[in-house]
Amino acid sequence: MANSTHAHLRYNILDRCFRQNSYGFDKLLEVVNEEIAELYPGEGIATRTLREDLKVFRNKETGFGAPLPEKIRVLKYTDPNFSIALRPLLEYEQYLMNAAQQLLNRFENHPKYNKLAEALIKFQDEEELENEASRILLYDHNEEYKGIKHIKPLYFSIRKKQVLKVTVQGFKDTESKTFEFHPHILKQYNRRWFVFGLNNTEEIQEWSIPLDDRLLGYEELKEIDYIEATTNWENFFRTMVGVVKPKDAEIEKVVLRFYNGREKYFKSKPFQPDFEEFFEEEKQDQVWFETIINKELVQQLLSYGQDVEVLEPERLKLQLKEQAAALQQFYSS
Repeated sequence: MANSTHAHLRYNILDRCFRQNSYGFDKLLEVVNEEIAELYPGEGIATRTLREDLKVFRNKETGFGAPLPEKIRVLKYTDPNFSIALRPLLEYEQYLMNAAQQLLNRFENHPKYNKLAEALIKFQDEEELENEASRILLYDHNEEYKGIKHIKPLYFSIRKKQVLKVTVQGFKDTESKTFEFHPHILKQYNRRWFVFGLNNTEEIQEWSIPLDDRLLGYEELKEIDYIEATTNWENFFRTMVGVVKPKDAEIEKVVLRFYNGREKYFKSKPFQPDFEEFFEEEKQDQVWFETIINKELVQQLLSYGQDVEVLEPERLKLQLKEQAAALQQFYSS
């Protein structure tokens, strides 16, 4: 059995190395120790531990069964789609998960740990499903979403203040483009993730990159100093619905009137959290909030169909009118 001290960290480092690059044994040992030292200063592993880790990766019965051929100088997966994240938990990992869940039981009524407890329950349900148990949780998620693989490396890029060379290609673009990017924050919206930061090549603050097929790749630019964010990201997102902020967008007051009691649904799950209610009795079906006008706001309003009416501002009413006219032509015959 491999050395269990920060084994989970080593396995994740090795998995990323085997997927992204080709390493000789000595270089691989150097990379692993560098990353361990960043989180645990002064610590590292010896040659023997790395050799044991490689056995765990290759072992098909008690390990990951990774496509990592033996007796070769270059260490890299032969199957680029393989990842240990797609494999069942090892015995010691399952023990740690069970222990973590038992520990959280002590804090089950503490709101600070609610999200983590929820994540562990979801994880356990997925594990039970692999053992042919029936599913208990049917939660809202995008099974086809592939961008989740980018979250962890980009999260640590932000934590470590790394500058990245990013390559992207829009769905309608015929060519890709590459730029220097300083990542600052990760944001989820509508079951998709986005990374926001500074596009220093085009000198654009608050640049967003969707974590999907448009993100072709990224690598660290070690020789460039990281530029900190000047944006208050919490305020940035509280003044908008979604993640797209049009150039020169200004905050405006939006007033909505709901029908068929749909204001109750809005108030229980508002797409703009900073909404206000009216005190007047005749306006109990109305709400207002301050935000910028963007496509995501229009999409959220359209999701209410005929049960919402925009009272202010005039230009937002015009946009909804144009959307309604466009829809009408599809069903006019």
